[in-house]
Amino acid sequence: MYSQKLDTLVDIGGYKMHFKIMLGEGTPILFEAGAGNDASVWNEVLEKTYKVTGTTLLSYDRSGFGQSELNPNLSKDADFGIQNGIKELEVGLSKLGFDKEIILVSHSYGGLYNLLYARKYPQKVKSIILIDATPSDFWNEELLAIRNQNVDISSIPKPSGDYYLNTNYNETMRYVRGMNFPEDIPILNIFPENSFPGFPEMLSNRWRKLHDELGTQKDYVTNIVARGSGHAVFQDNLDLVVNAIAKAYSKTLSKEKQNALLQNVLDNAIVSSIETRTKNRSEQDLNNLGYTLLGNEELDKALEVFKIATILFPESFNTYDSYGEALMKSNRKSEAIEMYEKSIELNPNNENGKQILKQLKD
Repeated sequence: MYSQKLDTLVDIGGYKMHFKIMLGEGTPILFEAGAGNDASVWNEVLEKTYKVTGTTLLSYDRSGFGQSELNPNLSKDADFGIQNGIKELEVGLSKLGFDKEIILVSHSYGGLYNLLYARKYPQKVKSIILIDATPSDFWNEELLAIRNQNVDISSIPKPSGDYYLNTNYNETMRYVRGMNFPEDIPILNIFPENSFPGFPEMLSNRWRKLHDELGTQKDYVTNIVARGSGHAVFQDNLDLVVNAIAKAYSKTLSKEKQNALLQNVLDNAIVSSIETRTKNRSEQDLNNLGYTLLGNEELDKALEVFKIATILFPESFNTYDSYGEALMKSNRKSEAIEMYEKSIELNPNNENGKQILKQLKD
């Protein structure tokens, strides 16, 4: 599947912002980068996501980053805050004709842009995929004081997007504090086991706690833990992110188109498994996809994913264990027994599998 790619500079009002667009059919998906990054961080994600979904994808450089210019009409540092960034995004999307229904994807600091845009236009946002996004309540005054001691703003070139982001950082975090996403917008919240392994525990534990709470306390949020990944989940586990985006996008499609999309997801997973030759990661991607489908009561699709996993990774006890679980839930008892027996043969220490096998045989 090939897209028509456009790199375009949009006049925002006397200055230009850079947008990268992959034109397709369906609800467009907007990608919002983290602090200090421009649209280029999404390049690989865009390519794979387009192959799977075929819909229009957009990424852009916030003003002062990448190829985007700063507004020459603003003079005060505070004028370049996040509220101004949202206004610039609105103008850009409107001029490009993408100011109607949209799906939002963000990483880290970009999650705050998703938060503000969704709160302002809840009727336009179909769903949101957060990738280790900054929790709105993370930066309390104590942590902001610690940040002030460790960030030397005077060393950052001015004028630049990075300078204005950091100059306004504290006020941005105070501004978003206490804000929640609209409850009628479904959210997939992806976060890793080890977001900031080099950070003091006070920060990393608080970050993880707030992400856990987002999924456990909000009915409209589904948490996905990216095992073995760091903060840049889309780099460490690309297929997990692409599959999550595809899952959210599928909600905008008819049943017939959903089935076609699933086949694209499976094709992507198979190709990735062969290309990367990284069994643990690719196997995990398929396993996560299977359990996502299982959790959404899409049993037939989950069975297909788990079956493919056993074909691709015949030496993994876990693939047979997962397939056995799905077969058991489908009341296919004899096949489930066969899968659990194979799993235990490969791993005699699979105690959970032994217990389930005993129950199936009783």
